Amino acid sequence: MQKLFIDYTPEKQIILDGEQARHVAKSLRMRVGDMLTVTDGAGNDFGCQIDAITKDTVTLSVCYQRACESEPDCRVTIYQGVPKGSKLEDIIQKCTELGVSAIVPTLTKRCVSRPDGKSAAKKTDRYRKIALEAAQQSGRGIVPEIAPQCSLKEAIAADDSEVKILFYEGGGEKITSLINSDVKSVSVYIGPEGGFDADEVALLRESGAVVATLGKRILRTQTAPVAALTAIMLLTNNLE
Repeated sequence: MQKLFIDYTPEKQIILDGEQARHVAKSLRMRVGDMLTVTDGAGNDFGCQIDAITKDTVTLSVCYQRACESEPDCRVTIYQGVPKGSKLEDIIQKCTELGVSAIVPTLTKRCVSRPDGKSAAKKTDRYRKIALEAAQQSGRGIVPEIAPQCSLKEAIAADDSEVKILFYEGGGEKITSLINSDVKSVSVYIGPEGGFDADEVALLRESGAVVATLGKRILRTQTAPVAALTAIMLLTNNLE
């Protein structure tokens, strides 16, 4: 069933307008009497029936409420070294589908792409729209947080996860030794093209991060977060 996000908890009726109304009426070509799911972004799903469609609005009646069943019980935050081009857009889309809770674009020493404040803010708006669209498509109960760009030191200072993992092409611990079904929050650090330098690895280790491996092959910066998140979801029983 089609899912849409709203930013409040509805009661008996929901009125969609603007882009959402156009999406339902024109893109999806839904009609009066059709059913769709609306979520409040806090893990609550509302089964709704379309009552009326006008030029500018779509009116829904709430038929039932239930907890969203698609959200993982392990919160995963990805601190992604800012890559070149549109790679971060792909990372956000795929990781949203897989169940990430937050993605933080992180500037490291080897980042080639270094957008200024105005450009970074514009990109953040686009990234959040991509996360919203991916969350709706995949039936998520929340839209993952897409944080503003920050430095590695700022990322480390804000990180309060139970388990912190730095995936590094130089090898490290097996992920199976670090993650199990009891783990409820994980931070994943992924380097940009060229990876982390030695000082950054040392800094992350000092902060409590464990250096780990994703196998004997060297993965691209846009492949590593998807592989890491998939492994974490599997090991925490969130791919069942």
